[in-house]
Amino acid sequence: MASKQELRRYRLNLADELHSAELYETLARVEKRADRKRLFDELAASEKQHAQVWADKLSANHQRVRKGPSFKTVLMKGLVHVFGPRFVLPSLAAAEFADRNKYAGNPDTATMSADENRHASVVQSLANEGRPSATKGDEIANAESWHRGVSSGNDLRAAVLGANDGLVSNFCLIMGVAGAGAQNKSILLTALAGIIAGACSMALGEWLSVTNARELARTQIQKEADELEHTPEAEEHELRMIYRAKGLDGDEASRVAAQIMRDKDKALDALTREELGLDPAELGGNPWSAAAVSFLLFSAGAVFPAMPFLWSSGRSAILQCVALSILALAAIGMFTSLFNGRGAAFSAVRQILIGLAAAAFTFGVGHLLGVSVS
Repeated sequence: MASKQELRRYRLNLADELHSAELYETLARVEKRADRKRLFDELAASEKQHAQVWADKLSANHQRVRKGPSFKTVLMKGLVHVFGPRFVLPSLAAAEFADRNKYAGNPDTATMSADENRHASVVQSLANEGRPSATKGDEIANAESWHRGVSSGNDLRAAVLGANDGLVSNFCLIMGVAGAGAQNKSILLTALAGIIAGACSMALGEWLSVTNARELARTQIQKEADELEHTPEAEEHELRMIYRAKGLDGDEASRVAAQIMRDKDKALDALTREELGLDPAELGGNPWSAAAVSFLLFSAGAVFPAMPFLWSSGRSAILQCVALSILALAAIGMFTSLFNGRGAAFSAVRQILIGLAAAAFTFGVGHLLGVSVS
């Protein structure tokens, strides 16, 4: 008979495998490309086999096997249907990478451990498809002082954190003003000003971040072009190193590098992708669209605590503000569970407690300032 700790581990492993299997099945249904659809189907089948192992262990110990989808699974499947596979793949790849060794060190799960490592590699490749891959060029880049990495973030994570910034900052701002004893119109005006000021600040910050990244990328490419013009032998040597790191033997790497160097435009494109790790077609994204998305995400979060003051006032509006903010904090906490590895309930409760603590602090400070000023 397995111990309570072992049974708990069996249940957690079963839940994880069923979550992955259902998610891969959903990705396979939504995916339009036949090759990617086939990969998702294979991953789903493998995860189902793993799930059956843990279900059998629970059954052997006379434990009830629950196979219904969790909230996390339902939420992720919904995101796949609404936004498509590419939106959730970075989070899924991160989760697979984190869990790749969870079965390691146990002879009974050696096959599953190998499968999990393969899954992590496959999903990472799918998530990074179309982006420059990491090569020996990363090491070359780090050796030159003016090289810096420019990478894109996780869209899902950025969306959740952007909305969280707006929600928490405006919730705390409203509580601070309310604690000072301000009238309803003053609180509403402050809330609206907080939305506009915070959203504009976030948008400007995102615009500057992306613009600086693009300018840095262009500078790197220009310096690479100068090196290609003045020291072509050194650049050809770097290409040889890169292709040898990719698995080509010395002669073949030299042949490929020499052939690429015959066309300077192709050579610059290859060095940009392989050595700098940059995609010349993107260069960090569009700063205007990034600013707009940041503005909207911040505003979407910040509007929740402000809404009650549109139709209510006094203590009733404050209580409604707290209630709406709690609901929004819980929703954000549940979303964060998609990429922090914790349960949805734990993440929601933690998010609520942190948000309420921050709001209580600003309410107290506002009350003290209001008393002292009056």
